[in-house]
Amino acid sequence: MKLQKTKEILTDLVAFDVLGGQSNLSILAYIKNFLSERGIDFQLVPNPEGTKASLHCRIGPAVDGGVILSGHTDVVPVKGQDWQTAPFELIEKEDKLFARGSCDMKGFLACCLASVELFQKTDLKKPIYFAFSYDEEIGCLAAPELARAIKSHYTENIKYALIGEPTMMVPMVGQKGICVLKTTVKGSAGHSSRIKQEVSAIHVAAKLVVWLENKMDELVAKGETDDRFKPNHTSIHIGKFNGGIAPNVIADTCTFYWDVRTIPKSSLTEIMADFEAYCETLKSTLKERFAGAEIITEIDHPAVPPLDTPEHLSVVALIKKISENNTLDTVSYAAEAGQFAEVGFEAVICGPGDIAQAHRANEFVAISQLEKCLKMLENLAVELS
Repeated sequence: MKLQKTKEILTDLVAFDVLGGQSNLSILAYIKNFLSERGIDFQLVPNPEGTKASLHCRIGPAVDGGVILSGHTDVVPVKGQDWQTAPFELIEKEDKLFARGSCDMKGFLACCLASVELFQKTDLKKPIYFAFSYDEEIGCLAAPELARAIKSHYTENIKYALIGEPTMMVPMVGQKGICVLKTTVKGSAGHSSRIKQEVSAIHVAAKLVVWLENKMDELVAKGETDDRFKPNHTSIHIGKFNGGIAPNVIADTCTFYWDVRTIPKSSLTEIMADFEAYCETLKSTLKERFAGAEIITEIDHPAVPPLDTPEHLSVVALIKKISENNTLDTVSYAAEAGQFAEVGFEAVICGPGDIAQAHRANEFVAISQLEKCLKMLENLAVELS
């Protein structure tokens, strides 16, 4: 019965083609109506323009020790992907449910909503909370404010946060952090024969890229590794590089975008400080040739902190018990769990679906995964009753 209800809700949720960065008010209206029909009060955490909002609510008594179930309402684009089905229509084939967001992560949201009546009928001694965010897919932008809003709104002490990203229902106690940066180099345009007299922004940017790669290798060489992750180190990657107007013209501007995915023991602040120190040293040399030489680095997407939940914390015993899985692992993708942990909640990641299916054409979630998630939520209700 609950599985059928979950499918029906998931059918509705995937029909909302809300991409990261877009207004999520349409899917939010559906969720608000769903909760209102069941007598559940909710709170919104809107963006300044009022075009997007996160939502949180409580089911159960206002006592300490409750559990947050958290997920995001946005998805990634489908443009340019080779879909064999309509991406925003739920299609069932061979015990799989195909649609954009079915795995990442509306399957988890559907399981949460389908379990509402169970939560209400159960004599909960500790509460269950929902926390649904926006703009996760473009940098986990809304979660910090949502987590802080939950912390300040409820008078009771909420202990745990369970983020339902796709993990094949295996409990995850760690995630890498991420920060996306944009570096712009300003040099002097001129004839390419004057390469030693002018400052080529491309040549300088290339040196910076090599420095960043060497920095990554340096971190590994000094033992800054964590074998729980794949790869087992902080990665530094340049994804976009743009500059120049012609082969025989020295480029006066070059821009590149890069990301840093940090393991818990790495410090993003230290990496950026070392990079800035190198840039300042290089810039002082460049200004001897061209006074207007500049190297400017900006944060393109705010930093998302890593997650490193120690195994002695009680949330670990809880997630093992309710997921019926004693295996603990980590993920190398960024998620909102680190942000909830930063606010003070004991956080873990565990949800239906395989991350290998996310962000690609013909995304799907296996029905068996939804069944396992529903069982986990049923076990949670029992545990809190």
